[in-house]
Amino acid sequence: MAPPHRTPLRGISVHRPSGPTRRSLLAGVAALGALGAAGCSRVASASNVEGGDLLDRLRAQGVARLGIAGEIPFGYISKDGELTGEAPELAKVIFKRLGVDRVQPVPTEFGSLIPGLASQQFDVVAAGMYINPERCEQVIFSDPDYQMLDSFIVRKGNPMGLRNYQDVVEKKARFATGTGYAEIQYAVEAGYKEGDILIVPDQVAGLNAVEAGRVDVFAGTALTTREVVKKSAKAEVTEPFKPIVDGEPHVDGGGFAFRPTETKLRDAFNAELAKLKESGELLRILGPFGFTEAEMTDLTAKELCGG
Repeated sequence: MAPPHRTPLRGISVHRPSGPTRRSLLAGVAALGALGAAGCSRVASASNVEGGDLLDRLRAQGVARLGIAGEIPFGYISKDGELTGEAPELAKVIFKRLGVDRVQPVPTEFGSLIPGLASQQFDVVAAGMYINPERCEQVIFSDPDYQMLDSFIVRKGNPMGLRNYQDVVEKKARFATGTGYAEIQYAVEAGYKEGDILIVPDQVAGLNAVEAGRVDVFAGTALTTREVVKKSAKAEVTEPFKPIVDGEPHVDGGGFAFRPTETKLRDAFNAELAKLKESGELLRILGPFGFTEAEMTDLTAKELCGG
């Protein structure tokens, strides 16, 4: 499948969403999820072996199937038809170290990733999926390979001095963010009236709105805002910051999802991921996709799952 024309954000961490978003994982999609990877042959059924035997089976067959959602920079098919993105490139390295020579993409819709994993359409979700308590009830996660903070796109020089959502509210700035983005709720939680938020399709439209003076600020993830302003002569990005959720600074983190029975594979994956973090190789793998030292993290899946 071709990569999308725009880069969706990781807007899935809203604690009290006002409604379903593109990043929401709803129980109701389960019935449709099995169809999300239609045309793909199924992997072998899960076994009753303690901790699962998927790792042994993957080593024997020499290939691991990765569920991806066609999203730049997290996991997608390039213009040359090659599987790439931060999660697939990391998966290639880790599975190689685990004795699995190849990875194979299984593209599907984002909302079909967890249902597709459960129905044996692929072996692991490799889509940079945010780890949150709702998802942790359905799958087990690796520790996150990245964390994500928010940033603002503002006019050059940041004339209003906007550095967080509280500033936006206090200085009555004209505020914009993207359709279905978690940043909507972050702004509302800070006291911004939801009806006053300008909702635009994506960060490119947000940049255009700031440059044209239609808004004072556009909110998105640190990674995507940083990337989109690189060629702008009129706008800049603020320093990354933690939004306040339920009165506490909040950090999102993304990782790989496995079926709950496959703890052996998850634990082996985590062990290799920890080595990559310690050596600094993780940043070298993720760097080409716009990730920086600021996105590296020592957070654990247990913390992000809420305990």
